[in-house]
Parts: sequence; structure tokens; C-alpha cells
Amino acid sequence: MYKRILSILLASLFVFSFASCKDNGTGNNHTGSNTQENIISELGLTAESKKATTHTVTVNSALFTLLDFGNTQEAEFATRGLIDAPETLELKDSKGNVIWSQAAYSFLSDYEKTPDSVNPSLWENTKNNHAYGLFKVTENIYQVRGYDMANLTVIKGNTGWIVFDPLMSVECTEAAMQLIEKNLGQFPVKAVVISHPHADHFGGIKGVMKVENAADKTLPIEAQINSGKIPIIVPEGFTEHAVAENIYAGKAMSRRANYQYGTLLEAGIQGSLAMGIGMGQSKGTVTFITPTYEIKNTREVIKIDGVEMEFQLTPGTEAPAEMNTWFPQYKALWVAENCTATLHNLYTLRGAQIRDGAAWAKYITEAISLYGEEATITFQSHNWPHWGNEVINEYLVNTAAVYKFINDQTLTYINQGYTSDEISNMIKLPAQLAKNWYTRQYYGTVAHNSKAVYQKYMGWYDANPVHLNPLEPTESAKKWVEYLGDVNEVLRLAKKDYDKGEYQWVAEITNVLVFADPSNTAARLLCADALEQLGYQSESGTWRNAYLTAALELRNGNSANSSAVLSDGSLSMEMTASMMFDYMGILLDKTALADKDFVINIHLTNNEKHKLRIKNGVLLHYENSISDSPDISITCPKKALFFILQNNKDGLKGAAKIEGNTELLELFMSKMNQVEIAANPNFNIVEP
Repeated sequence: MYKRILSILLASLFVFSFASCKDNGTGNNHTGSNTQENIISELGLTAESKKATTHTVTVNSALFTLLDFGNTQEAEFATRGLIDAPETLELKDSKGNVIWSQAAYSFLSDYEKTPDSVNPSLWENTKNNHAYGLFKVTENIYQVRGYDMANLTVIKGNTGWIVFDPLMSVECTEAAMQLIEKNLGQFPVKAVVISHPHADHFGGIKGVMKVENAADKTLPIEAQINSGKIPIIVPEGFTEHAVAENIYAGKAMSRRANYQYGTLLEAGIQGSLAMGIGMGQSKGTVTFITPTYEIKNTREVIKIDGVEMEFQLTPGTEAPAEMNTWFPQYKALWVAENCTATLHNLYTLRGAQIRDGAAWAKYITEAISLYGEEATITFQSHNWPHWGNEVINEYLVNTAAVYKFINDQTLTYINQGYTSDEISNMIKLPAQLAKNWYTRQYYGTVAHNSKAVYQKYMGWYDANPVHLNPLEPTESAKKWVEYLGDVNEVLRLAKKDYDKGEYQWVAEITNVLVFADPSNTAARLLCADALEQLGYQSESGTWRNAYLTAALELRNGNSANSSAVLSDGSLSMEMTASMMFDYMGILLDKTALADKDFVINIHLTNNEKHKLRIKNGVLLHYENSISDSPDISITCPKKALFFILQNNKDGLKGAAKIEGNTELLELFMSKMNQVEIAANPNFNIVEP
């Protein structure tokens, strides 16, 4: 990048000197003699979405020689076993707002060939993900697919259903269950199994059961099963990770999810399409019910309603807590989100903990060792099953090999001294792995997954001391513009590069101009045009969404709408006291309390004891400890701690016994930044 900027700089200085000579030494300002309107007109820039350029068409067409479009196995599997589907599918909430729509993608049938503005591989994935309805997997195993980003799976027992992964939204889950009941009969739910703690797999749980029907988690699993209540079975560590991922950095993730999931885009050939694991996120109500039983050992066996299930823990793969499930009587292996008919994420663009590619591969090969000889079906929480022992063993081993290759090859390059950006541009899958439709880059990409490996082992620093403490992006951009000189000439050069199809570079240099001056409309429009073409070329649905969302916001401004889903607050209520104190530390206005040093003792009515020391604005938590001389002492139930988070003085007074310096307590509460737990920020991303 820096060599390219240097060349632009030299060219700009030449033009600047030439212009100065012509102007008899009067010089030239940053914007030149042309107004914004003049340069926009000169370069032919507009705020409208553009068609695919000839360069984009060429890039996309190359895939027809790389991939075998005659291999229709994945398309056949995506539609196999269909029992019933409504002619159109569009789900609305109680207020009439559309929360999920397959009808929005009806345009897919209008095209005999891939549109120029779509990567042909992503087009195939979109058509496969558009196959929705109730499907039979095998005897007594059924899935509703295409009713949310994930699949709802039911296994028929002797008298009722065992439900796997009840989607993201209550509304979508209820619609899926209605489709099941219409075609297969109405039976009670005997158990719920949740494979991992991502909201698209548990958020709809109140659409299949009520809180009061959950089994008593203090009972052994056999007693729970025999109680007539519903066990909720999860992998060890499920609740902790579900809460931590969605609360601690949840506000930032919500905003970034707009870019990853394309929630601000309209569906269409110049808008959002599928993204590997589904069409997108539903916008209904996310709920949570406390699990009643954790699986703690691989090969643990539980039998419910005549259905035997053997569990395989796979921590640190697609989620920190995750598990596969083997059904020996059906020779069927549930692979959760460890295999999904697409390359998944070692790093997700919305932000999350880095995932371990080596561990991911290890657990898939462990599944092959445990169940590969017998398995005749694999099915999962996204996309479609695979049938046939030979097919599924190839599917499993190729998926494992992809994650292991990314991990190992990145480390090979790391040990040769290459940096993260260099590796992401160098690394390519072996041809035999790259040709498989089920390992293509529809969700994750080899490039950004390699960066995840680099981060896992090496962190953010590339060892170049210049990058130890770089300028803040806006200040850096202003210096670049100062050095470049004539901004309009930079735009002219960028437009020439755009016309040559050098979209990544054009996006980079014009975004520098935007960060230096967000009011530079010409830079915004040209940056948007470049990002748009990159989106059209992207095989990854998440990359396409990110590029096109950025283009949208550059053209129209920040949408100020980052809320993709609603929550009934049940997940927040699952925070332990320790997690709540961690969250207080995140929300606390540390600058406002920088000169304070005081101690709060908290006695919870469940006999927990906690000491908080606010030391120069930093909240330090001491578990199972209290001070002999606190400034403040509070006795209350855990739920009363929410009043502290919300700065609700009256609520706290009514629910707690408070002793000591109440003025200091009120100051502490008032410095929680007044941020509601479910709030969503609308910070800028593609501009300052």
C-alpha cells in the first residue's frame, strides 16, 4: 500500500508543481480550483447503485472454468426429502413488521444464468439456501429449513418430539412448529437439545416450550426425564458463553452485524443474497431459558422417549462450547455447526473470540474415528444433510482438511516472516480442496481466516516498530492529504484506476480522503462505486454484505439503525453476579471517577459475598470476599443489581438494604453512562 501511495504522492506533486508554474506561483489549495460539483461532474460520479463493470464480469466469469457447475450434488441434497412448503414464505411480528422473508428472493427464478453483479458460486449457494420447507432427513428425523438462518430439527420419539436448535426468533420457531404439526401431527416436546451458545440456535426456545415446563436443573438427568418436564440439554459452559458473547461486546457486535448480515440491504442481484449458512438473520424476538443439564464428557449417552443419543463435545471449534450428537439407531450424525456445507469462520466479521482451526479439524477427525464407519447420514444446524457413507466421510475429511490447512499454512508463512496482510493475500487452498462446493468461501474466507490464525498466535503486531503506535486514522488521513496536495488530482488518478478494475486500491485511497474530510462527496461516491464492484465479485456472502453496506452508507449516510433483533431480556437475566460486576466495569465512566477510591460490600441473599473496589475509575471485583471497613454495604437479591446498572435509585432502595455513604453510591450508579443493557450503538464504520 505504501509504495502505491508514494507513487500517487509523486504524481500529485508533479501535477502540483506544473499547476503552480502555470499559475505564476500562486499555488494550489487542497481541493484545487474545481468545486465539488465540478469534480463530481467531471468524473461522472453519482449516488446511484451501478451495474457490474466489464472487469467484474470478467472476474466472475473465470469461476465457470474453475468450478464444476455440472456437479449438482449439493443442489440435489438441498431439496431432497421435501414434504411441504408454503408457496410464499413471509413471516411478520404482532405489529405487522416483516421479520423473515423467503418471498424477497423470488427473483432467483427470473434468471436462467447468473446475473453479472453476482459471483456465480454465491448464486448457486443462494439458490440452495432458498429451498425452504419441511424435509425428511431419515426415519423419524425431520428438519424445517429456510425459516430462519439456522435449521429447526425434530426427532420423533415414542410419544413426542426432541427438538434440536430452536432457531433465533420465537416467531420463526412457532411458524416452523406449525408446519411440522400440520404435516406430522401434534405431539408434546419431550426434550430440547441446543448444540452451542449462538443466538440463532437458542433464541426461539420460547416458541417450543414455556419456562414453567422446564425440568428442575438440580435433578439428575434421569429424574428430569421422568419428571414429565422438559430437559434442556447443552454442552458444558453453554450459559456462560451465551451471556458473555452477547452482553460484554454485544452493542458493538450488533452494529457490525449490519455489515456482516446485510440487514440494511434489500434482497436482489445488486443487494443481499445468501451468505453460506442461510439467507440472513430473522428480526423477531430472541429469548432464553436456563438449561437444565450440561454434557460434560464425550460419548455420554442419554435416552429420551426411546431415542438414544451419544454426545461428542467439540469445544473451541465453531463456538467455545459445542457438541455433536450420534443417533446409533438411525446411523445418523448431527454435526452441529462444525460442518455446514461451506467454509466457516475462524474469525467472524461481526467480532468474536478467535476459533482454533487445529482443534476444529481434530474434533471432526475424532467424529470420523468414532462414527465414520457406521454413519450413513450427516445433518447439521445450517444447510442440508449429506447421505451415503462414502459421501459423508469425504465431506467430513475434506472439511477437516480445509481448517487444518489454513491453520498450518498460515503458521508456515508466519515462520518465514510474513505478516498478516501478506499471508492473507498469499494463501490459497490446494486445488482438490478448493473444488468442493461444500468447502467454498460463502461464509468464511481463506483470507480472513488466515488472519485469525495470525492473531491467535502472533497478535495484532507485525513486528514493524512503525506500527507500534500509529496515528489515529483521521489524523493519519489528514497528513496523507496534506502530503498528496491536490485532492482532485488524486481523485482523477483513482478514477483512472477504477476504470482499469483496480477496485481494492481505489477503495483504499478514496477512503483515506473520506477520513480526512467526510464532506468530500466525490471521494465518498468513488469509494462506494469501488466497494460495490468488490461486493459483486465476492464469493462470500458476508464480504458482499460488508462491501455493499459500506457503499450504501457512503452514498446515503449512517442509517442510525443497528438493531436486527429484539430481546425479551431473558438472556441478560442469566448473568451471574460476577458477570454483572464485569459488565459494570465495562459501562463505568472511568474518567469521571478517576480521582475516587472506595469499597462496596455486596451480600446477596443466596449467601454470595462480593467486594468491589473502585480504584481511580477501575472496578476491581473480589469474589467470596468482603471488606471489614467498606464505604458502602448492600444486601440484596441478585436481580437487584440490575438497578445499579440502570441507575435506578428508587428501585435499588426498594429491593436492597443499604448502609454507608449513599451519596457515593449514587455517584457510582450515575456514572454507568446511562446505557441500557439492550441498547445498540450506531457508530460510523466506513467514515470517521
